[in-house]
Amino acid sequence: MSEQQLYDVLIVGGGPAGMTAGLYAGRANLKVAMIERGMPGGQASTTHLIENFPGVESIDGPTLSMIMHKQAGDFGCEMITAEVEKIENIEGKIKKVITSRGEYLTKTIILTPGAEPKKLGVPGEDELRGRGVSYCATCDGAFFRGKELVVIGGGDSAVEEGIYLTRHASKVTIIHRRDQLRAQKILQDRAFANEKISFIWDTVVEEIAGENKVERVLMKNAKTGETSEYPCDGVFIYVGMKPNTDFLTELPNLLDESGYIPTNAKMETKLPGVFAAGDVRDTVLRQVVTATGDGAIAAFYAGHYVELWTEDGE
Repeated sequence: MSEQQLYDVLIVGGGPAGMTAGLYAGRANLKVAMIERGMPGGQASTTHLIENFPGVESIDGPTLSMIMHKQAGDFGCEMITAEVEKIENIEGKIKKVITSRGEYLTKTIILTPGAEPKKLGVPGEDELRGRGVSYCATCDGAFFRGKELVVIGGGDSAVEEGIYLTRHASKVTIIHRRDQLRAQKILQDRAFANEKISFIWDTVVEEIAGENKVERVLMKNAKTGETSEYPCDGVFIYVGMKPNTDFLTELPNLLDESGYIPTNAKMETKLPGVFAAGDVRDTVLRQVVTATGDGAIAAFYAGHYVELWTEDGE
């Protein structure tokens, strides 16, 4: 692109927060672009069923993501498919976003790169990824029709995706390190009522094993220390999230110790003209509804920042 082109707002990340920010910034007649490296939607696009988004009884994640993407584009948000490599002059008046497709200049930045599933960090996980190890039931569940699967975790994602996997698998076993689930009660009730789902409590998986594909997991009871093996055809891992902020680690005063971005109620970071929204924020709840709210607020205050912004000599 031309070095002379200057955006009012550049959004880094195309999940629900980023797409909502693009929609709101576009409606405010700001010159805005959203940079996303892959398919729009982030984690939402890999979620089978979303039923806690107000006004929508239920919708699959990919469909909701594409609707949001179209809305943002309809209101004038430019879509750029590229990988953001680094940001320069982030504390300056004109910020520079370096991507795999070139450099982009902007008055403000809204960071919405989201988060991705954490790895379990055990032997066999990396070696068998794509050969039975997965982090996305919606993406890979259909490959395991009639198979026996293990789900590791006890939160909303583990239980919800475990329920989804029963559409394909003959049996799903949820292995949790505690003696009770952390998921919402409505999800727990559904899981306990599902005849295809069983549970192994107080247990951690120490290894995923198999010859060229997943064949079993090696487990240890967290209370007794007893070890055992459990045969399975696939392992789906849901043990938390990691923020996608590796490309931001060199920037001053932006990330906390866990790699998340602290903000105030206006979605402002500690850097002027830099906002953050969605799962990348240091926040207590990471849902589509909270991400969209964050994105709207970030765009609103980015617009205020642009109003006060005057380029030297302009």
